[in-house]
Amino acid sequence: MADSNFIDYVKIHCRSGKGGAGSRHFYRAKYVPKGGPDGGDGGRGGHIILRGDAQMWTLLPLKYNRHLFAGNGQSGSGGRSSGKDGDDVIVNVPCGTVVFDAETGEFLAEVNRPGEEIKLIRGGRGGLGNWHFKSATNRTPRYAQPGEPAIERTVILELKLLADVGLVGFPNAGKSTLLSSISAARPKIADYPFTTMEPQLGIVSYRDNRSFVMADIPGIIEGASEGKGLGLRFLRHIERNAVLLFMVPADADDVTKQYEILLRELERFNPQLMDKHRILAVSKSDMLDDELREEIEATLPKDIPHVFISAVTGQGLDKLKDVLWEAVTDVDNQIATPSITHRPLDGQHRVREEDEFIFDTPDIPDEEDYEEDWDETDGDGGWDDDDFDPNFDPDKFVPDAED
Repeated sequence: MADSNFIDYVKIHCRSGKGGAGSRHFYRAKYVPKGGPDGGDGGRGGHIILRGDAQMWTLLPLKYNRHLFAGNGQSGSGGRSSGKDGDDVIVNVPCGTVVFDAETGEFLAEVNRPGEEIKLIRGGRGGLGNWHFKSATNRTPRYAQPGEPAIERTVILELKLLADVGLVGFPNAGKSTLLSSISAARPKIADYPFTTMEPQLGIVSYRDNRSFVMADIPGIIEGASEGKGLGLRFLRHIERNAVLLFMVPADADDVTKQYEILLRELERFNPQLMDKHRILAVSKSDMLDDELREEIEATLPKDIPHVFISAVTGQGLDKLKDVLWEAVTDVDNQIATPSITHRPLDGQHRVREEDEFIFDTPDIPDEEDYEEDWDETDGDGGWDDDDFDPNFDPDKFVPDAED
């Protein structure tokens, strides 16, 4: 997995920009001895914004850019001049990206549509200049508001593929073969377990130029919800599928038992998956005769529709498409974005190597650290009184050896 370009889980550190300070300036000009306060407002700090990008399919760019720092707002100046706003940081992410707080695991936001923008962290507001505080009883306000501080947060981005149908099954159940037979996708196919190491998407053509999207998920084994095998790493993608197609090979010892094991693993991972529409496909049915087929059919669960298929010979594929299209277009299976409730990101659903990632976040000096503390409240300028030591005697000053 380290060499794969498909990254669906990444931990990043974000910091918005801080707001600029308001100005304490007074207008001074020839023949205008009492021009009054005219200090401008400080600029706002930059935001951290996530934007959906239909051309992206992985979080790989963020794996090598884990620090997102927005620009700080500049301070205001005289003449009611406002400071410049800090630069926003806009991060393009694939559609279907979900954001969690890295510390608490709390769900924060999600990006589902191309061009959709989510303001992940708000920049600090700029402070008001002293021009806002003048009144009939306070004609020379010698104060202004400071800008709001920046906000730092470590978040986890989790990608959940958007597909209409998700394939669920044990390794070597024929999921990749089915996807390659009914779509243009070409996943890796071999006769050993866990051939599929990352999810694959394929567009399945249907009648009258209609189509739907099918996702091939790496094989699930018993105990996947506890972290065994690859199932836990990719079960998150099933949460985005409207219909779940369970695939059990016909040569299995007990088709119904394998289906129940798969169903139990999904329930342990996220109980809300039990509300999704389910279809059972018995693959590799070309090995069955009529007698064996009737025997297996008598033991199948009655609460879900089932189809006997063979991706090699094409047996039952047209019927399977009909059943899937009926389920996908069913009004009850239409996923409304507000109705999706994401399971919390607890220890069971985290990726260990990402959760243990340590950020190196050195303090970035502010602009004010290098600015002279010049007092703009005096008409002719000058240093603030609190910048001087009242007990300082220049005649008794002895410089250090370094000076």
